[in-house]
Amino acid sequence: MDDMKRLTWQLRRDIIEMIHNSRAGHVGGDLSVVDILATLYFQVMNVSPENFTDPDRDRFLLSKGHCADALYCVLGERGFFDKQEAIQTFSHFGSRFIGHPNTDVPGIEINSGSLGHGISVGVGMALALRSNGSPARVYVVAGDGEMAEGSNYEGMMAAGHYKLDNLCVTVDVNGLQISGETKDVMDSADLGAKFRDFGFNVIEVADGNDCCQLKEAYDLAACYKGRPTAVIAHTIKGKGVSFMENQASWHHGVMSEEQYHQAVKEIEEVLA
Repeated sequence: MDDMKRLTWQLRRDIIEMIHNSRAGHVGGDLSVVDILATLYFQVMNVSPENFTDPDRDRFLLSKGHCADALYCVLGERGFFDKQEAIQTFSHFGSRFIGHPNTDVPGIEINSGSLGHGISVGVGMALALRSNGSPARVYVVAGDGEMAEGSNYEGMMAAGHYKLDNLCVTVDVNGLQISGETKDVMDSADLGAKFRDFGFNVIEVADGNDCCQLKEAYDLAACYKGRPTAVIAHTIKGKGVSFMENQASWHHGVMSEEQYHQAVKEIEEVLA
């Protein structure tokens, strides 16, 4: 097992522990997006605890902010804070690690979780960075269910109009949301075509839970000039836990003790 694969499975183990301790969290989406977050923070972005006040650092926005659990685990592993504090106190009374990203937590750029705003905020950041002559890039991660929000399309239109080649939007396409299959709740159809219509370069990642495929996509995105990039990452909701995979009921779910032990067993068998 290579280092990145081991890292992502260890992060899955952390996510399961965090959600079990808190009795809350969006576990299905956490497990689908964690490979994207790990690839960005450990292989792609120029951002770290040491340079977080540097105006030329890369920016990251988790537009699908209900998956803060996964982001906290990744930031903790990256050294922004003691990971165990996040795992042990997430969603507890008085904890700074609440259910959506907030700027009380080191490494968080904006409060997010009100869906549909990440792309527009990313456009503003990308415009400002370009105006300042900064080499920094802006990375936004949204969910496919979130793409029903109309504000996304205003942001996409502006990004294409201003040719923001320092902006990269990733859509975590796991096909499910809280009330069922995304195509049945609000079908956004061909997201790649929509981004292209707004002037984006589009990269489809067949396996968005594969860090190698993701890294290749982000390397390509950084090479494109004159237009923003959208990475359409096809993932599995609940990836890594058999009874959660492709189940809308695990968009937000609380594990029984038996389910918790089964999830841990399955993940640790991969890590062994």
